[in-house]
Amino acid sequence: MASELCKTISVARLEKHKNLFLNYRNLHHFPLELLKDEGLQYLERLYMKRNSLTTLPENLAQKLPNLVELFGVTPGSNSFCLSPSFLFEAIGSLVKLQCLDLSDNALEIVCPEIGRLRALRHLRLANNQLQFLPPEVGDLKELQTLDISTNRLLTLPERLHLCLSLQYLTVDRNRLWYVPRHLCQLPSLNELSMAGNRLAFLPLDLGRSRELQYVYVDNNIHLKGLPSYLYNKVIGCSGCGAPIQVSEVKLLSFSSGQLTVFLPAEVKAIGTERDHVLPLQELAMRSLYHTYHSFLKDLNFLSPISLPRSLLELLQCPLGHCHRCSEPMFTIVYPKLFPLRETPMAGLHQGRTTVSFVAYCCSTQCLQTFDLLS
Repeated sequence: MASELCKTISVARLEKHKNLFLNYRNLHHFPLELLKDEGLQYLERLYMKRNSLTTLPENLAQKLPNLVELFGVTPGSNSFCLSPSFLFEAIGSLVKLQCLDLSDNALEIVCPEIGRLRALRHLRLANNQLQFLPPEVGDLKELQTLDISTNRLLTLPERLHLCLSLQYLTVDRNRLWYVPRHLCQLPSLNELSMAGNRLAFLPLDLGRSRELQYVYVDNNIHLKGLPSYLYNKVIGCSGCGAPIQVSEVKLLSFSSGQLTVFLPAEVKAIGTERDHVLPLQELAMRSLYHTYHSFLKDLNFLSPISLPRSLLELLQCPLGHCHRCSEPMFTIVYPKLFPLRETPMAGLHQGRTTVSFVAYCCSTQCLQTFDLLS
């Protein structure tokens, strides 16, 4: 096996290969032959899936300077394991790396060094044991694909919304019970898949972006209502809304008949058609928002000294925008339920789902005049 490995590497060096496949080689150590002499500086893609590596060389980036794709450098489904800090310290030096696949391992931690991979476009961390992602993921400005399915994630990092190039986000089969509102600010997000989690509600603004066209939330039994912005998008929601008891968190909710829909914890009150005056806090937040936005597009100059942190975060990222007039909402919403309508994936539902569309309005006037089909 050793002679065959050396021959494969020698041929790659001699013929200046850009791709090198070393999958299923039963490797316990990184092959030093890859780092000897010259000739592999042309290597761009290195595949090492299903091995049992216990080390990575410190000079990996120096010897393979043009590496843009690295697949399966950690052990897959066995007892061997690299130190996470050592692993990401070595990988973090590959500044040209564009694709990184660390799926099917026993990874419990992603270290902050991941944020040094500024050229990274595709990151796959599926089938691991991750409970959280570091905020440094938000430093990956070129990231287009993020697959973190089949882990143990309870939430997503708030700074993920800084990944302005992100187009495909897959978080299936985790333990998410909510989605950060800031994700609605991702300008390039085209497909969002969160099937098989514990979602009880979705951000009020989800789907407001024209770029977001595909949303999959199948098998979230807590979830019974989808924001109306998702109407006419490609939606997968089979298996949602089954009768269950929600005991993990206390959520504000409103009901229509036998249907109960949960709302984000930031919602302070639910308005009705009988209301005539908005709460003072809501009026103050809207006034502040319009005042600052009339002069500055960026509210980051505000400090926690000028406003409490909770209000400052709301001011920078409202709960949502009225589905009727697009005005921002901060503490109170006026919900309106609509029965399940025909969507591009309605044929899959076969009438067995209880998920409905929910419009969120800013006032009684918008509530009375909003129509899902208008």
